Amino acid sequence: MIQLVTAGGEEGISCGQVDAYLIPCVPYLTTGAGDPAPKCCDGVRSLKANTATADDRRAACGCVKAAAGRYPVKDEAASSLPTKCGVDIGIPISKAIDCQT
Repeated sequence: MIQLVTAGGEEGISCGQVDAYLIPCVPYLTTGAGDPAPKCCDGVRSLKANTATADDRRAACGCVKAAAGRYPVKDEAASSLPTKCGVDIGIPISKAIDCQT
């Protein structure tokens, strides 16, 4: 079970939300084969829609980085995911990204 908790009600984005958006992408991210599933790209679009501020993008970046460390994510698949989905999310998907910059 995933528990979604944010400080102050609706403020910010939680790692639970980021995980929920990107979990359909795990098969693509771990194999790099083919194209991401439509539900994956829907999640990428939802991630973009819910990270309008720099603080939201920074928080989401940290969540994405942590998630990438939990799975055997292929770097090339991760970096190409937004482009393959036709979305510029403004958040690099990588284990090595510095989310403070």
